[in-house]
Amino acid sequence: MSILQTIFQKKSTLILLFVSVLFISSALHLLDFYQITSVHARVLLVSRLAGIVLLVLYAIKRKSLTTWILISMVLGAEFGYDIPLWASKMNIFSKIFLNLVKTIIGPLIFSTLVVGIAGHADLKQVGRMSWKSILYFEVVSTIALFIGLIAINISKAGEGVEKPLTDAVAQINPVKAQTTEEIILHIFPENIAKSVAEGQVLQIVVFSIIFGIAVALLSEKYQRPMLTFTKALSETMFKFTNIVMYFAPVAVFAAIAYSVGHMGIDILVNLAWLLATLYLALIVFLLVILLPIALIIRIPIRKFIAAVSEPFSIAFATTSSESALPIAMENMQKFGVPQKIVAFVMPTGYSFNLDGTTLYLSLATIFVAQVADIDLSISQQILIVLTLMVTSKGVAGVPRASLVILLGTAASFGLPTWPIFIILGIDELMDMARTGVNVIGNCLATAVVARWEGEFDDDAARRFDTDYSEDLTSEEVV
Repeated sequence: MSILQTIFQKKSTLILLFVSVLFISSALHLLDFYQITSVHARVLLVSRLAGIVLLVLYAIKRKSLTTWILISMVLGAEFGYDIPLWASKMNIFSKIFLNLVKTIIGPLIFSTLVVGIAGHADLKQVGRMSWKSILYFEVVSTIALFIGLIAINISKAGEGVEKPLTDAVAQINPVKAQTTEEIILHIFPENIAKSVAEGQVLQIVVFSIIFGIAVALLSEKYQRPMLTFTKALSETMFKFTNIVMYFAPVAVFAAIAYSVGHMGIDILVNLAWLLATLYLALIVFLLVILLPIALIIRIPIRKFIAAVSEPFSIAFATTSSESALPIAMENMQKFGVPQKIVAFVMPTGYSFNLDGTTLYLSLATIFVAQVADIDLSISQQILIVLTLMVTSKGVAGVPRASLVILLGTAASFGLPTWPIFIILGIDELMDMARTGVNVIGNCLATAVVARWEGEFDDDAARRFDTDYSEDLTSEEVV
């Protein structure tokens, strides 16, 4: 017993054991898959479960919420694969989590922006942050569009895909391309309660900025109580976020289990080349564009990865950027980005800096043309990219926004819509990756603007720690 206790008390030993079990399990699965030798299904199941048990023991030892979230993804995938009937009914837990997070977004953005603007009374900085943010957003998202364009032209994932026998077009509601007027009007709220209820992040940002400027212009008599209230509201919403985040591992487990359970593993085979093209393009974008930017602005890379790992995991599993917004804002403040910059840049980026989504849109649009056997010239493809630079900013807060834009773009350029139905088969898997990259891109954007403004706290970044369990323990001791 003492030997087992010694083994399981050391994190490094658990990791070594897990790697060994993973190697054995992978070897057994490969031998069975390629029919080199027949391996009993129970042996394969036991090998997978052994690895999962070691992961759970590691999570218990690690005592980190981020670790539990990451391991919950593995647990969910295994549960969805082994018990698909039950897993396909578990989406309710992830929906509960998303609903709770959505209640946080409006009050959190409002309070942090008002405190950031009115609390410092530097209205010129709001203007500086605006043009710096928009400039950064446009440059980076445009690069993402071109990376998607290059990737799909290299892989040619749409060539050779057969048209489905069923009338897929009838199963997709037609979408009218948005006009410039509609895009502009979408930015400004007509009713702030409606904007909060519908999750219109950009409209909440616009209202909060104007409200913060109005508070900054008040006399001391009226300004102080309003600032006291918004500061208290901001702190309360961050505490609210911490409470909700304890439910995140359950939500992530349910979301992944549901995805695997109702789609099955076979869906990966049918459009594997398209899926691989997107994932590789996103990895290239992270390594070739975002990583050099992080190095240029001199932020500690390992600490930044620690800061974004939790919001990335939540966004990846739930396919919702909104679900990661509160914890992303909190982590970036702990990482050394001032609250006023986080409160302004990150919500704005949810409309103007969706790097993963913009890359996907250019890639998917050309994929549609390839499947339909339509040869687009370089000039036509560049025109599509220029169009997406505008339209991709116009539907923030709309469910399945990327599908809406893709259908609108196809309609604008006379492309058929039936190939989009093919994409829908793996859209959830693609949505995971592009949503995760959206969150990473917006987290980095806050650091870029903070460094540009000369307000990035290097000491806080170096001290960053995401281990909430340790924070909770220290608070209980106090």
